[in-house]
Amino acid sequence: MLLDITIVNVALPPIQHALTASFSQLQWVVDAYALALATCVLTAGALADLFGRKRLFLLGIVLFTAASAGCGAAFDPLFLIIARGLQGIGGAMMFATALALLSQEFHGKERGTAFGLWGAVIGAAVAIGPLAGGVLTSWISWRWIFFVNIPIGAGAIALGLRQLHESKDPEHSRLDPFGLVTFTIGLFCLILALIEGNGHGWTSALILALLAVAAVALVVFVASQARGGHTMIDLALFRRPAFVGAQATAFAISASMFSMFLYLTLYLQDILHLTALETGVRFLPLSALSFFAAPLAGRLSAHVPIRALIGTGLALNAVAMWTMSRVTTSSHWTVLLPGFLIGGVGIGLVNAPLATTAVSTVRVERAGMASGINNTFRQIGIATGIAALGAIFSAKTGNARTPAAFVHGLHDILLVGTGVAAAGAVVALALIRRRDFVASGPQQAG
Repeated sequence: MLLDITIVNVALPPIQHALTASFSQLQWVVDAYALALATCVLTAGALADLFGRKRLFLLGIVLFTAASAGCGAAFDPLFLIIARGLQGIGGAMMFATALALLSQEFHGKERGTAFGLWGAVIGAAVAIGPLAGGVLTSWISWRWIFFVNIPIGAGAIALGLRQLHESKDPEHSRLDPFGLVTFTIGLFCLILALIEGNGHGWTSALILALLAVAAVALVVFVASQARGGHTMIDLALFRRPAFVGAQATAFAISASMFSMFLYLTLYLQDILHLTALETGVRFLPLSALSFFAAPLAGRLSAHVPIRALIGTGLALNAVAMWTMSRVTTSSHWTVLLPGFLIGGVGIGLVNAPLATTAVSTVRVERAGMASGINNTFRQIGIATGIAALGAIFSAKTGNARTPAAFVHGLHDILLVGTGVAAAGAVVALALIRRRDFVASGPQQAG
């Protein structure tokens, strides 16, 4: 799944050219996946509690693999966007159960090690994705960035059937169709308004209507979650400051650094005229460092306060984007290199401890919901980050998209990303506290 996110980034310019996609359609290729993940992961978690986590995990792999085949066969932007949405639904089924399946098998220091390895897998995806996407796109076709998921999915299904243990918690399952509908409508309208705002005008009737519907739907969603009974989210979880800090961290890193990858890729390929493979090679410093930093952070989480790891990681991401904002019209790609190096370490320091924090601040029977909420905030961050940064970028560049305008727009959104990551670091340091972790969590949570 995570390979699919990073592998797609370097292929976006070739996809745009091959399918004659507009800039907003290119944003939707990423956001359709993130939006489907964000809106479905909590419902998927409830279904997993009701029918079995292993069962839903495997069904998610099947759907994700089939949708990947559809993405590779896409003949126009709309078909690709729809297939990406289906990928996101399958991804939600996996995301909702992955950490819960891990947490039921490991406790104490073993859990920290397991999540460290989980973070290493994230790092491996980040490391392999850009280069693999560049190789496949440059040497074969962009379609193979999706077709490559077919054998991976088949292998994952075979391993899952043999190795995973079934678990369920039907007494705590929270199916909430009303919450799902209002949440989906609210997020969809918000992101659509952000993506289309510059084109239609921010004061146009369409954009104002979308923003109004988004506000009403999201308010109704939150109100519905407070009514008690079977709801998507147990709002009582947000009474723990550390849990709130974990969600703020997930949103901040996704809305800043991860959302920036789209625009950095466009800069390298459209402005510096690098190939997809050359772009993937340029991302290797960031990828490699995040790969090595993630397991180190997993091991350190047993000895160093988690808020120190997460806060430092987010601060490093802020510094990384600030250094990259020095880009000018005459810059070489190396202007990004210090930011790639610093950002790689920052991403690695955040990912594994964040996974630990997300599930260790709740009781074991709430691990599925906790991981679902955390992944929801991750995907909301990516979806809204790409849309909001795109709105700022489009306002700066206009329709001309000259190299000078592009660079000025990139400079502005990098500074915005810097602010988001810095704010996330402050919130993480303030809210993630040792006393909010339950007994099965890390002993030195901080």
